[in-house]
Amino acid sequence: MNRELVLHDWLVAGIAVAAGALAGLLLRALMRWLGRHAERTRWSGDDIIVDALRTLAPWAAVIAGVAVAASTLPLHARLLAFVNQSLTALLILIATLSAARVVSGLVQSVAGARTGVAGSATIFVNITRIVVLVMGVLVALETMGVSIAPLVTALGVGGLAVALALQDTLANLFAGVHILASKTVQPGDYIRLSSGEEGYVVDINWRNTVVRNLSNNLVIIPNGRLARTNMTNFTQPEQQLSILVQVGVGYESDLEQVERVTLEVVDGVMADINGAVPDHEGAVRFHTFADSRINFTVILGVGEFSDQYRIKHEFIKRLHQRFRAEGISIPAPTRTVALHRDELLASTPAPVPHQREAPTRSPATTG
Repeated sequence: MNRELVLHDWLVAGIAVAAGALAGLLLRALMRWLGRHAERTRWSGDDIIVDALRTLAPWAAVIAGVAVAASTLPLHARLLAFVNQSLTALLILIATLSAARVVSGLVQSVAGARTGVAGSATIFVNITRIVVLVMGVLVALETMGVSIAPLVTALGVGGLAVALALQDTLANLFAGVHILASKTVQPGDYIRLSSGEEGYVVDINWRNTVVRNLSNNLVIIPNGRLARTNMTNFTQPEQQLSILVQVGVGYESDLEQVERVTLEVVDGVMADINGAVPDHEGAVRFHTFADSRINFTVILGVGEFSDQYRIKHEFIKRLHQRFRAEGISIPAPTRTVALHRDELLASTPAPVPHQREAPTRSPATTG
């Protein structure tokens, strides 16, 4: 301290702090106004940026006011340097938190836009947030005069020990990163594993893949197991898919009429039912002479996996009603067995001749 503090110093410092606080309030009101306008745009990135600035800008103004106040006071050079370093480190930490929020929000927004659903891939979001926070903390420590070289060395040695202790966790982590990077599975896809689990992928985090089945229950699958198992993805390469419905008609039916009527029902279902593909060209394929009927397959188009149940339901109802109106029979499975008389006699075993048993004579008694 070069001289004693006087009232004028306190007044100037107080004015600087008050100006910083007032500027912070004005910036907060400005960010709130910008946030309302950002909500009207289609891009979600501006909402994330404004939300982060809503925290950073007011605090930056307050810290700037405190720094100006400290510079006006007759403080010792070392104390003034410490105050400036502390304020700079605090500003770096606040900026780091805001940057982590912005970057993680943008990553989640890009992931949701890429998959076309309001899905979540928190493994990328969490990794991005952790990287930004670690970098910000290291910069803040360097600003405070703390050497980070020994810290980085200690983290490297400790990281090796942690990696050996958490092999399964790290295996799931890298498996999740590989799954998302290879684009084999993304949030929103409908998958079915060879072990029987199936449903919509809700989230892929650092350890598990969360799947919601059609009964609205969550199935938790470790990422390592998901990467090793055989899996069918019903959403890729495209979400629309074809489903097969098996039908059978009697031998006395006119197959040309059956095909025409069935295709008319298919066209009606494709045009009327929500979830169907209106431009789908239906197909009928006869394939089997069965015991009591001629079987054929009807190919329908659905927009998404879960739509198939509603479309099958409506198609079967309409086809059954139309077949009854057209006089086309759908016979129940029957089998006619014809037995000829000669074959019946040949298959009947010959009777065993009855043998009379000779009477036994009791031994003679002596009188």
